Amino acid sequence: MIGRTPGNIVAIKPLRDGVISDYDMTEAMIRHFLEKVVGRSFLWRPRVMICVPTGVTVVEKRAVQEAAEQAGAKTAELIEEPIAAALGAGIDISEPVGSMVIDIGGGTCDIAVISLGGIVNGDSLRIAGNQFDHDIENYIKKRHNLVIGERTAESIKMQVGAAFPGARKETMEVRGRDVVSGMPKTVTVTSDEAVEALQISIDRIILSVRKVLEGTPPELASDIIDRGIILTGGGAMLYGLAELIRKETDIPASVADDPLSCVAIGTGKALEGIK
Repeated sequence: MIGRTPGNIVAIKPLRDGVISDYDMTEAMIRHFLEKVVGRSFLWRPRVMICVPTGVTVVEKRAVQEAAEQAGAKTAELIEEPIAAALGAGIDISEPVGSMVIDIGGGTCDIAVISLGGIVNGDSLRIAGNQFDHDIENYIKKRHNLVIGERTAESIKMQVGAAFPGARKETMEVRGRDVVSGMPKTVTVTSDEAVEALQISIDRIILSVRKVLEGTPPELASDIIDRGIILTGGGAMLYGLAELIRKETDIPASVADDPLSCVAIGTGKALEGIK
């Protein structure tokens, strides 16, 4: 529906950059999910676990918990996204061994070194899938004088996008509105153009990965070299991103088996083993 709604319908994003942007809509969304699980009668109030990005403030955490409790949850526990992602990717986080997870979702990129069930060192960036889309939108507007929507930008990212020059050689026809004439127009976008559009955001993620590795204790750093870096989240599926991280850090990096669902699956596992 995004970009296609008439005046009497508004498409709302209750969460932006991993935090609540519209409290009432977030509460309504959580209530909808709870009703799907327990029915409309709410004979019993369920326990809920919600994942939050690393580095969110106490106020932002409290807002999430209150929204869930107002929506009908008995209790609302919080888990940090990298820990949920590690659980969902099948990593045993309870061991005294270092594991590194990079979770690139829609709103945030969470980078963390995990040991004994906690985050030893980590960082959170408000750069992820949504920012990639905005980067492509802005680039196409500057380069081709063409205005495109979020959905088209996402299609470009998935079909021709890559993390570094030369990673892939694809082209795609893109339709939008000409800035000058205001008329519909079609242009051809290449992989190299998509790489150029994403360059600044990708560089910032790589810089943050390096910073986290530099602040990691030596014993855990040696574990990470042995075990490698795991990438989760939809943004991790950007073509060539794991290969780029491998080149920049000299550490093996791979995308989890089901990157889109890792955080959700891990949050579910954490709720089951909450004691």
